[in-house]
Amino acid sequence: MQKRILLADDDLSIRQMLGRVLVSEHYEVVTAKTGRQAVELCLKIPPDLVLLDLNMPDKDGWEAFCLMKTVLPMLPVIVLTARPNQFEKSVTMGVNALMEKPLNLPLLLASIRDILAESEMDYLRATTERSIKTVFLNCQTEVLAKEKCP
Repeated sequence: MQKRILLADDDLSIRQMLGRVLVSEHYEVVTAKTGRQAVELCLKIPPDLVLLDLNMPDKDGWEAFCLMKTVLPMLPVIVLTARPNQFEKSVTMGVNALMEKPLNLPLLLASIRDILAESEMDYLRATTERSIKTVFLNCQTEVLAKEKCP
C-alpha cells in the first residue's frame, strides 16, 4: 500500500519540486500551503508522515504541529525550515526530525524511508516511553549523515 505524505509549505516551488520527487519515490502526496490547511487535511485525509514548514501563513508550523499531534499523537513529523536555531524546540516538542533549508534531498528521502519503515509497535513504544529522539538532518554534512539529539 502506498504511503501518504502531507507536504505543508507556503512556497509553491518547494511544494511542486519536492512533491514531484516524492511521487517519483512512489508516495502519495497531499499538499498544503497554510498551517490551517495542513491541519484540515490531516483530519480529512490522515497521512502516514508530515513534512512541515514553520514559516506559513494562517497558523505557523508550530501551531499546526500542536494541533496535528493533539488529534494524531502517533503521527511522524519532519520539520523543514529556513528558521535558524529550531533544534532545541524540535526536541522539546517531540518532532521526529528537523532539516534546515536548503534541502538535502537524498538525506531527506532516506530519513522518510527510515521513519516509515518503523513498525507501529516500535513507534508506539517510543511515543509512550517518551524516548523519541529528534534527529537533526544536517544539510552541511555528507549525504546520509545524521546527528542524534544528545
